[in-house]
Amino acid sequence: MATAPVLPGGFELPLEPRLPRLGSVDAVALEERAASLATRSIKREAKLFALDLAIRMMDLTTLEGADTPGKVAALSSKGIRPDPSDPNIPSVAAICVYPNLVPYAVQRTKGTSVKVAAVATAFPSGQSSLEVKLLETREVIEAGAHEVDMVINRGAFLSGRYAEVYDEVVRVKEVCAGRAHLKVILETGELGTYDNVRRASLLAIAGGADFIKTSTGKLPTSATLPVQLCMLEVIRDVHEETGRVVGMKAAGGIRQSKQAVQFLVQVHETLGLAWLTPDRYRLGASTLLNDVLMQIRKERTGRYQNPDYFTVD
Repeated sequence: MATAPVLPGGFELPLEPRLPRLGSVDAVALEERAASLATRSIKREAKLFALDLAIRMMDLTTLEGADTPGKVAALSSKGIRPDPSDPNIPSVAAICVYPNLVPYAVQRTKGTSVKVAAVATAFPSGQSSLEVKLLETREVIEAGAHEVDMVINRGAFLSGRYAEVYDEVVRVKEVCAGRAHLKVILETGELGTYDNVRRASLLAIAGGADFIKTSTGKLPTSATLPVQLCMLEVIRDVHEETGRVVGMKAAGGIRQSKQAVQFLVQVHETLGLAWLTPDRYRLGASTLLNDVLMQIRKERTGRYQNPDYFTVD
């Protein structure tokens, strides 16, 4: 197994010595800063900009056992034109679906700016053999997926088998290289501590992740502001030390536009304007889009639109 990861650009990152050197997380300070940033008030113009940005950064997602080709086609149409009555509303960044439904999303989004993302590597548990994970990754890419959202093996991570986690990310990245962007899901709700979130973030980045992602959305505890801040600080530290740019995706439990704005404020304050682009930041969501559309309409007209005006996701 590999024990000396090398970041793109030739930056050597010895696995075991490097992880502790980044230090432990001061949980109290982290949570206090996250809470402080969440209280930032923004003016109407800035709020409209943030809401527009939230749509452009959104991975519109359906990951249910009852998903059908028709549902994916409808979701894709909504992602392309979130509000058919308002041509100024932008398209979402991507449609995120299960592997077998990738062809339908690809067909419906063809010729648009909307990407297709597929969950892979035995989502959401990550409990399968490496061979199966690599096969699934190849299949979704061959089906046309532009992005792959893989899950780490939390069992291996929590058992201290960090090199195994790193190796899996490396192997999946090898399949994706030059063909699809790789987002690595940590499933932070199962990691237990901020120190583990920080360590898992670094392992994913060392393995070649283009993005690190909070959650599958399948647990009660998913994306939270303190967890995102912990991950953003890892991205900042790696960028400051190596120059490498890594994206961030917050997913799971983000249902209201107020939450989306809070997450965006945190990105701006931690990583700066350069990360406020779909190329570097994403919001994974299924029900968030309608609330954002309602808030935009409210800011423009001064009154709330009936929720039934917008299609149900």
